[in-house]
Amino acid sequence: MDSVKQSAALCLLRLYRTSPDLVPMGDWTSRVVHLLNDQHLGVVTAATSLITTLAQKNPEEFKTSVSLAVSRLSRIVTSASTDLQDYTYYFVPAPWLSVKLLRLLQCYPPPEPAVRGRLTECLETILNKAQEPPKSKKVQHSNAKNAVLFEAISLIIHHDSEPNLLVRACNQLGQFLQHRETNLRYLALESMCTLASSEFSHEAVKTHIETVINALKTERDVSVRQRAVDLLYAMCDRSNAQQIVAEMLSYLETADYSIREEIVLKVAILAEKYAVDYTWYVDTILNLIRIAGDYVSEEVWYRVIQIVINRDDVQGYAAKTVFEALQAPACHENLVKVGGYILGEFGNLIAGDPRSSPLIQFSLLHSKFHLCSVPTRALLLSTYIKFVNLFPEVKATIQDVLRSDSQLKNADVELQQRAVEYLRLSTIASTDILATVLEEMPPFPERESSILAKLKKKKGPSTVTDLEETKRERSADVNGGAEPAPASASAASTPSPSADLLGLGAVPPAPTGPPPSSGGGGGLLVDVFSDSASAVAPLAPGSEDNFARFVCKNNGVLFENQLLQIGLKSEFRQNLGRMFIFYGNKTSTQFLNFTPTLICSDGLQSNLNLQTKPVDPTVDGGAQVQQVVNIECLSDFSEAPVLNIQFRYGGTFQNVSVKLPITLNKFFQPTEMASQDFFQRWKQLSNPQQEVQNIFKAKHPMDTEITKAKIIGFGSALLEEVDPNPANFVGAGIIHTKTTQIGCLLRLEPNLQAQMYRLTVRTSKDTVSQRLCGLLSEQF
Repeated sequence: MDSVKQSAALCLLRLYRTSPDLVPMGDWTSRVVHLLNDQHLGVVTAATSLITTLAQKNPEEFKTSVSLAVSRLSRIVTSASTDLQDYTYYFVPAPWLSVKLLRLLQCYPPPEPAVRGRLTECLETILNKAQEPPKSKKVQHSNAKNAVLFEAISLIIHHDSEPNLLVRACNQLGQFLQHRETNLRYLALESMCTLASSEFSHEAVKTHIETVINALKTERDVSVRQRAVDLLYAMCDRSNAQQIVAEMLSYLETADYSIREEIVLKVAILAEKYAVDYTWYVDTILNLIRIAGDYVSEEVWYRVIQIVINRDDVQGYAAKTVFEALQAPACHENLVKVGGYILGEFGNLIAGDPRSSPLIQFSLLHSKFHLCSVPTRALLLSTYIKFVNLFPEVKATIQDVLRSDSQLKNADVELQQRAVEYLRLSTIASTDILATVLEEMPPFPERESSILAKLKKKKGPSTVTDLEETKRERSADVNGGAEPAPASASAASTPSPSADLLGLGAVPPAPTGPPPSSGGGGGLLVDVFSDSASAVAPLAPGSEDNFARFVCKNNGVLFENQLLQIGLKSEFRQNLGRMFIFYGNKTSTQFLNFTPTLICSDGLQSNLNLQTKPVDPTVDGGAQVQQVVNIECLSDFSEAPVLNIQFRYGGTFQNVSVKLPITLNKFFQPTEMASQDFFQRWKQLSNPQQEVQNIFKAKHPMDTEITKAKIIGFGSALLEEVDPNPANFVGAGIIHTKTTQIGCLLRLEPNLQAQMYRLTVRTSKDTVSQRLCGLLSEQF
């Protein structure tokens, strides 16, 4: 009986959601899958809900459902509204079932070509029907029709493989941007954010820039305006950066307070990333401070100082611009910080102008001194002692200030000590010693921007901000550096090689002679007679370091030498993952017999399932090819696969091996919990075999914000206000494998005095505790 089958499927779904372990996978799974062929649509609807839930945990068991789901979907979308009378809702045939089938298909990668062709026809039909005039004026008709349409667009975005469908989806969403329904405008903006990250639809999304800007100015709903900001950020590239940044700055003046900090971070990132003329970058950041100074975090003003110090061509302009900005009657304290630092370093570049003479520069800064907080006053005292070295003519004036009661008897110990030490230094040190001690700051080493880490922490790891590193155009010259804390220590972010991940930028000239083979084991006979006979090369130098960098991030450059660049973009969900590997030819000569191979040890093969397709054996000069790897975590593992690339360049055989950063923490699902729940669970995992602890020396500066960003990037939830000691960091999450789910708790205790950490990891499986502790310890 149909009603019995339907009830059984729904009851089993309820049981599974309550106790997943009660429902074994076995022979009956094929019977569940074949319910998709049932004549009764109620049975099919219930079966689709059940299969979708089961497939999320056991995709391999239910992959045969893909072709059946496509077949059933095809019959629905091509039917007339009179064919499915009992399941037609306001002239839309079986909308609930259509949506469920489309969601089921999103559990899997694009199907094989035969099935893909039929699925493409279904999706095109849905897009075509969206263009037809409505068959009813009732809101139920449009709601049902749009529900199917948006789910179809989600599937198109998920597959990201059909350029025609992606562009059509973009155009359809563009029509919704001006729809009278607020919800539709919101959904359209949200979907277009994801479309903007696809190389196939990025240009199509950019055509709607004026509509999005208009939404930013006229929308009454703050959540819609926020989605418009997200979309502008996602569609930004070098061609429209100045327009988008200007519009975001304009909107910032009237923006809702809840989203101002996020807009500030996005403007700062875009201005740096796409700055061709760095005078524009300086103007933008100073405008940012003027408009929304309270929302400009330390990361932002640190960053502008890094870039000015690293670029000789902008230092004079920056000094002149901040000097003019400081003349305003009311200046934000962040502007005083930037002005103090830059004039202390480069004030001499504008001192020749009588309007910005040394004494005027000093008087201008000192007029702001008494209005500032203690850290800013400390910075200004450092600027004053720098002036003593730069401008001997104001030495006496500055010594009087340092000697004054307000400094030497200051209630704040830091200010008092600085005043005493700086006064003594300026009195007893010779000119040469002063010049050495107070010389100009050296350029900062290239590092990854900490603004990105802050934005990811604010928005969460699965938002559009994660696409930052994978946009098609990278900035031609992104200066990086540790944050300069002008008053005392500097905080550093995780190093990352500055590289052109997707665009390859300007192709450098080919090396004058063929470089020596990196094959290691491949001798002359192999080189001349046989590519395939070559042994796998040992790991390339720096491979372990690059591997460690990817533990807490999914996108970036994995390997680079004078010939080849390998970039990665990855996404993981529960026990499944997908990795895009980009091979870029940096020379002007073709690579021949280009063969990348994934190598797993015997032990790893039983725990990790990797599927991929071969790439084109010829890579043209300056070109880039992409390889997709589908990943399934079967059980916990501790090794990593090796990627071996062999090819011929200019008659020379090349052989490169790197570790592929697929680590156990990639299958983390963050879990939020209250303090009481955390410590109750912590006590439950008190078996000595379940706990692994490591005490180690800090390898990087112990910066709180960067530590938080790394823990979030590691995959666990960062639990605030859980540990009684606010200096400690606490995290929780679940590792998903095909066979089981493993709860994980972690606690990181920093000791700033000793520059050491104690990391404790507790999980329900000892091998998982050991692996997670080892991976995370390497990050600090």
